[in-house]
Amino acid sequence: MQLATKFGLRQEGDWSSIDNRPEWIREACDASLRRFGVDHLDLYYMARRNPDVPIEESVGAMAELVQAGKVRHLGLSEVSAETLRMAFAVHPIAALQSEWSLFSRGIEREIVPTARALGVAIVPSSPLGRGELSGTLELSSEGDLRRFFPRFAPGHRARNLETVAHARRIAIEAGCTPAQLALAWLLHHGRDVTPIPGSKKIRHLQENAAAADVKLTNDQLHALDAAFPPGSAEGERYPGPGMATLEH
Repeated sequence: MQLATKFGLRQEGDWSSIDNRPEWIREACDASLRRFGVDHLDLYYMARRNPDVPIEESVGAMAELVQAGKVRHLGLSEVSAETLRMAFAVHPIAALQSEWSLFSRGIEREIVPTARALGVAIVPSSPLGRGELSGTLELSSEGDLRRFFPRFAPGHRARNLETVAHARRIAIEAGCTPAQLALAWLLHHGRDVTPIPGSKKIRHLQENAAAADVKLTNDQLHALDAAFPPGSAEGERYPGPGMATLEH
């Protein structure tokens, strides 16, 4: 088992912030080690970047954790290509975790090529578009935070579901579920891509794992690119404050 966790999103009561200061990085790491009951973390991500803290200082503190044996590998999340390059100059970065799916293709233009040039593995988060690409999502719970995301607003969602219908037809042709299709599309981008879909049920975990065995033809891949071109999803990924924390 490989154990990965993050630091950076700090919440105290109703107040939250992004904290990349070296002193907080050290404190957050020690707290995670205590909670997990382990002596090291295999992969330690910086969840978001606060541009007020130089990336060199943050990664320098993370590198000290590696030297101390508390962390094996370093990761970043939702940073720009420029930040990734600056971070890598301080210490090798093993993985970049950023949202990437048929609905969110913004990292393909510059961030993915930069990661590959540096040898950084790519870990797509929300690879199922927060469940929407499964074609079966129901927002019935009052506690479901997706109800507050612009992409799930009624007007935007109706348009996005029309696009999901195209994926459902391609999935039938490929002999898989729409969720497996979305994951297989990402896996076809290369062996350095490891999507991390969330699963609350065993049957969904099994369904997602089986996506690794789905082989898509070039025609099916081209059809998906045509149905989901970059920027085609209606609505932003997060409300305004959340969008402001991305790709610094």
